[in-house]
Amino acid sequence: MNAPAAPMPPRCHALLPCAGTGSRAGTARPKQYEPIAGQPLVWHTLAALGAVSRLSTRLVVVAPADDFWREPPPGVCVAPVGGATRAHSVFNGLQALRDLGASHDDWVLVHDAARCLITPSDVDALIDACLDDPVGGLLALPLPDTLKAEHAGRVGATLPRDDKWLAQTPQMFRLGLLQAALAPHVASGFAGITDEASAVERAGHAPRLVRGSARNFKVTYPDDFALAEAVLRSRP
Repeated sequence: MNAPAAPMPPRCHALLPCAGTGSRAGTARPKQYEPIAGQPLVWHTLAALGAVSRLSTRLVVVAPADDFWREPPPGVCVAPVGGATRAHSVFNGLQALRDLGASHDDWVLVHDAARCLITPSDVDALIDACLDDPVGGLLALPLPDTLKAEHAGRVGATLPRDDKWLAQTPQMFRLGLLQAALAPHVASGFAGITDEASAVERAGHAPRLVRGSARNFKVTYPDDFALAEAVLRSRP
């Protein structure tokens, strides 16, 4: 009698929510499609993820009417199932990954499309730190600046920063765990869910903090485009 086949080891998939409009960027089109260093911003993001050999899938979740993706880059899957919020797009994207064959125990690395300065070494460091972790984790940076609380346009208090971190992406969790953590918030429109880690925390888990890089900032405001382009052009 033949021995049963060994179970497939968990795979890693990248999921990019890309259905937002980027209203704070001051651009005529969604910021992820603005050109930086000769290419749409999201192209740089996908290129960095494409250089990580352990990522089996790069899935981009876009708005249903988005016509930008008529010819996606090679190896990139596009799911037109974006929701009204980032969390809704991620939740729908997890089901799209299942439809593509991803399993409950596979890892999903959710990454902001507008973090175009992510490097393959950053992603590999996150995978190395979380692959055997019971929960998963996220790239983050210890808060470098003094933190103020505002009251009526003035400083209300200076807050301790010793235990404060700035959350980044990717954020890496098992597909089944993240799907279960997000599901209870569908009815509320994902109120209060600002990133994947916040949903996982509300489900009673403590994600691992993995030190990232200050270069991995999210292009958000008009001045960020010039800074991101300068960094990209400085690289080999």
